[in-house]
Amino acid sequence: MSLTHFDQKGDAHMVDVSDKDVTARIAVAEGHIKMARETFDIITEGRAKKGDVLSVARLAGIMGAKKTSELIPLCHPLPITKVTVELTLDPDLPGVRVEGTVKTTGQTGVEMEALTAVSTACLTVYDMAKAVDKAMEIGGIRVLLKDGGKSGRYEA
Repeated sequence: MSLTHFDQKGDAHMVDVSDKDVTARIAVAEGHIKMARETFDIITEGRAKKGDVLSVARLAGIMGAKKTSELIPLCHPLPITKVTVELTLDPDLPGVRVEGTVKTTGQTGVEMEALTAVSTACLTVYDMAKAVDKAMEIGGIRVLLKDGGKSGRYEA
């Protein structure tokens, strides 16, 4: 197996997807942000100075998915047909769990868009709460599901 973003000389390039079939594609990614109990309580109770942390992070995640090809150099710009970002307060972390789902009908998958949605949402939670907790930790970001295209279905 070889890395598809390098040519025979080892130079980075954008993969040519022009011969691939247009198919329905979906990707789901997850991640989380851990924080101090006090920070978790502030977010849960809606006391963050910058506003509704989860709503802003959800919108940021959606925007992140839409801007993926502008952030990741070799990503194709894709006609995204749906993005959902779900944020769940988890007292056991304590923190927020994030799941991003991205759909398209196209010639390449949307794993990077789903990962970017999750990453952007987590970074936004950090940004909105950093005044009270600079030690928050983002982690666990991974693809849970990808389906569509020649490589078929992947589930973590």
